[in-house]
Amino acid sequence: MKYTKLNFMMSVLGIIIYVTDLIVDIWVSVRFFYEGQYVFGILTVSFMLFGTLVVQCFSYSWFKDDLKESGQESQHCFLLLHCLQGGVFTRYWFALKKGYHVAFKYTSKTDNFVEEHIDPHKEVIDRVTDLSMLRLFETYLEGCPQLALQLYILLEHGQENFTQYAAIMVSCCAISWSTVDYQVALRKSLPDKNLLNGPCPKLVYLFYKLFTLLSWMLSVVLLLFLNVKIALFLLLFLWFLGILWAFKEQTDFCASISMEFIYRIVVGFILVFTFFNIKGQNTKCPMSCYYIVRVLATLGILIVFWSYPLSVFNSDYFIPVSITIALTLLLGIIFLIVYYGTLHPNRSEETKLDEVDGKPVQRDCRMKYFLME
Repeated sequence: MKYTKLNFMMSVLGIIIYVTDLIVDIWVSVRFFYEGQYVFGILTVSFMLFGTLVVQCFSYSWFKDDLKESGQESQHCFLLLHCLQGGVFTRYWFALKKGYHVAFKYTSKTDNFVEEHIDPHKEVIDRVTDLSMLRLFETYLEGCPQLALQLYILLEHGQENFTQYAAIMVSCCAISWSTVDYQVALRKSLPDKNLLNGPCPKLVYLFYKLFTLLSWMLSVVLLLFLNVKIALFLLLFLWFLGILWAFKEQTDFCASISMEFIYRIVVGFILVFTFFNIKGQNTKCPMSCYYIVRVLATLGILIVFWSYPLSVFNSDYFIPVSITIALTLLLGIIFLIVYYGTLHPNRSEETKLDEVDGKPVQRDCRMKYFLME
């Protein structure tokens, strides 16, 4: 298990995407306020604040846990940095600084990590995995609602400007990158999980997540056109079901009860948009049920939408959007089947799907309690 130069370059690319996403979000919100679209501007800022505040809470909580485990006292400067929304940048600084040293300068002759009882490669990989998970949280807490909002504005007003397309493209890139990056980092950080090797499994996994998510985002946008109250009720209901499932599974990701409660709320929110394994257990049955419900809900929205007059929607987008929803959903399900049927890292093992996720991990790593599949 080594942190390579390629891993370092991927970490650099990760912070570039993170900063780009942040700049575009600020740019879009400023443009909304400048054009007098205050509701859209406030929603954009609200999504940004919601995502970043939750991420800063988890980041600081992990800093405290790590310092406590190492026998150090919690430093007030870390609290200040997180209050100033600099927690992720602080983590990137530590990860890239240590990662550069390990990837480009470290040798067993120049550094004797035996004296420190710490493998520097393991230390960097753990830091990068923490970052990947925080980015995953922020992507689904802020990026998915942001993407739905931008699609709604584009289809409602037909605003074909660079800002609109840039926001949609950057959101898609951020969601795609964070999803695949976390899956790769997760498997690299846990010794009992097989690595996601080669470009083919990563691309298939990416397309499975991206297509199923895009189909659902467009379906939600269509429902917003029909009735905003019904759409919000559906999303809140699905969020509530996700939270109930997290409590039913009795997740034990966080060290404190309060952070565990927040974690379960975040889990429920993410489950509105995509499926993931929240406790490292067999996921075949829950995943099947999840996507059966997703297909039925999407088809139901399309049927209801086609039953309404075209006046509620820009007719220029009516047929293309409907075809896009059906096609992306079909492609997403196909890529899902291909990934778990032929490309999943555990496919060669004589076990049930994801059964290895339920094995106890003989390593002090918080990621063993959060396994996205």
